[in-house]
Amino acid sequence: MLTTVLAFIVALGLLVAVHEWGHYRVAVACGVKVLRFSVGFGHTLLRWKPRRQRPGQDTEFVIAAFPLGGYVKMLDEREAPVAPHERHLAFNTQPLRSRALIVAAGPAANLLLAVLLYAGINWWGVQEPSPVLASPVAGSVAQQAGLQGGETVTRAGFAGEQAEPVRSFEQLRWLLTRGALDGRDVQLAVTEAGRRGEREVQLPLSAIASPDADAQLFRRIGVVGPLTRPVIGDVVDGGAASQAGLRKGDLVLRVGDTAVVDGQQLREWIRSQGATGTPAPGTWRIEREGRAIELQVTPQVAREGERSIGRIGAYVGSPPEMVEVRYGPVDGLWRGVVRTWEVSVLTVRMLGRMVIGEASLKNLSGPLTIADYAGKSASLGLLQYVVFLAMISVSLGVLNLLPLPVLDGGHLMYYLWEAVTGRSVPDAWMERLQRGGVAVLLVMMTIALFNDVTRLFG
Repeated sequence: MLTTVLAFIVALGLLVAVHEWGHYRVAVACGVKVLRFSVGFGHTLLRWKPRRQRPGQDTEFVIAAFPLGGYVKMLDEREAPVAPHERHLAFNTQPLRSRALIVAAGPAANLLLAVLLYAGINWWGVQEPSPVLASPVAGSVAQQAGLQGGETVTRAGFAGEQAEPVRSFEQLRWLLTRGALDGRDVQLAVTEAGRRGEREVQLPLSAIASPDADAQLFRRIGVVGPLTRPVIGDVVDGGAASQAGLRKGDLVLRVGDTAVVDGQQLREWIRSQGATGTPAPGTWRIEREGRAIELQVTPQVAREGERSIGRIGAYVGSPPEMVEVRYGPVDGLWRGVVRTWEVSVLTVRMLGRMVIGEASLKNLSGPLTIADYAGKSASLGLLQYVVFLAMISVSLGVLNLLPLPVLDGGHLMYYLWEAVTGRSVPDAWMERLQRGGVAVLLVMMTIALFNDVTRLFG
């Protein structure tokens, strides 16, 4: 719990500070006087003024108690009287281009941070599962396309485009996610153990109608995880595995008359046993300490949403084969730019699909889910936490560019109107639009919070 809270506060504090730093830095560069730079709202925990500031600046820096946001307060005639000798330093007296740059700088700073975080991961290197496929889910797109499990994916790309080398399973998973949500088919080049040459496999992901980016999406695709050996891991006392006499380290060779080749295949068989509500006992042939023995295993029934599945109360599958993925300075930076762009585009498309009803509003997440993911990623290690920060930084940058009046994107729409018509938005309309924007944000926040509570406590 403490890890979750600390990881959440650090993440929010960093991302808000970077966002507001973008506004602040460009405002100073444009000659606007910044009165206060605040990270957080509410009670002031810490405040200071640097001794050396740029000419015309007298900025107070503040860290406040409530970290959900921040602000940069600039000299502005619309908010308070401005002395005549400082009028040229006020935000509202600046040219349209300068005002637009100052507003856009906050989201741009978050996107730039994401680029640098992704690039840092690429430069440092990370251990990821090898792109060797497990057995596909029965009836899935992957199985119908002819994949059987054990294939190594060497190249992949969208149909009609040039395929790129695949270095890890996570790279493949990201491509499949984009293909399924964008409705684009994916072309794979795979090799099989004991056979020479590559063969082409096309996954018609455009046929998948997927409103949600969840675990069921990958089950419909059929590529759930990398290849793992069908080894029994930790066994829960009192579970079906424990009652049958299975032990940690047992290698499953056969279930009935079916040979077991990987952990995914075995997991799917176990899950399928719960469909009838009364799982039948199965004869498992296992290898233990160099000798083969047979055990009778009867899975137990568990609920997963509205479905019944089988469980044995043990971890199934050994850790997959890992590879180190690392890139050089230029390639790593470019891949950071590409990943930031891809995540941004996917975020915008998902928001658009939610607006027109093609995607479920369940995809909206609020602070509770973000805090939960922050804690989980931090517990997995620094690299996973950095990946989480990059994803949230992209989301913060994109969301702030939405054309809602209370967001940076809304202010940019005002400036677009001013650029086209030659006059600013009337105050009466500005007030109506601000109220409407607040109402829309409150609705979005309510839905997100409801989704958070449902996910965590439902």
